[in-house]
Amino acid sequence: MDGASEYSPRTVEEVFRDFNGRRNGMIKALTTDVHEFYQLCDPDKENLCLYAAPDEHWEVTLPAEEVPPELPEPVLGINFARDGMLEKDWLSLIAAHSDAWLTGVAFFFGARFGFDKADRKRLFNMMNDQPSVFEVVTGATAKKQSKVKSSVSNSSSNRSKSNSKFPKVEPKAEPKIEPKDEPKGEPKVEPKAEPKEEEEEYEEENDDEQGETECGACGEYYEADEFWICCDICETWFHGKCVKITPAKAEHIKQYKCPSCSCSNKRGRS
Repeated sequence: MDGASEYSPRTVEEVFRDFNGRRNGMIKALTTDVHEFYQLCDPDKENLCLYAAPDEHWEVTLPAEEVPPELPEPVLGINFARDGMLEKDWLSLIAAHSDAWLTGVAFFFGARFGFDKADRKRLFNMMNDQPSVFEVVTGATAKKQSKVKSSVSNSSSNRSKSNSKFPKVEPKAEPKIEPKDEPKGEPKVEPKAEPKEEEEEYEEENDDEQGETECGACGEYYEADEFWICCDICETWFHGKCVKITPAKAEHIKQYKCPSCSCSNKRGRS
């Protein structure tokens, strides 16, 4: 786009500022200015590209004519698929290509001005601290944040659900013995407390049993800080992540069937 090569950033900080300005321009085109962007991507026009400048200005235009171009070029023909896809899928696809272009431009500058391994790593870390265009456009950043909050707020309820196979038995209260009238001069004998060895042994066995439980999908052992779910049919335990069940999803499942049991039921019906 016009003015794209008016200056060339030479330090890691300058390259990052260039990257961040272009990134903000891409996000603006695909979110706040999405109606205008949609109208500009006419499928009847020639190959169009989405460009963004360091000053956060964006533009939909034809690719550069010179070969090779001054900078890496963004993906061609974003307009052709506009009417053949759902709008959100089309925008998500362009966002993913935009992330690739932004990374390519940043590391093009890094290569051109001789960034060493340490500079490249520092540049990548600075870029990686920012949500990607794809994450912003699809709302993945907000989903991650709410997932973390949900996991923390529901940790107690999730743990009780995941540990339902290993119920903790509360010790029964000892019956209260009322002292009877005894002859004077004889000492009162207090009832001795029952030993708690059985309770302690049960807790130790319970902990050992939890630690030896394996995930039915990946075979890894149980960890107390992980979310697990048990199949109500075969009573096999799974990591939530292995069977794609989140704590929030688990709260709405009345009877969980693992993938194997679900497939078995389907085959039985057919």
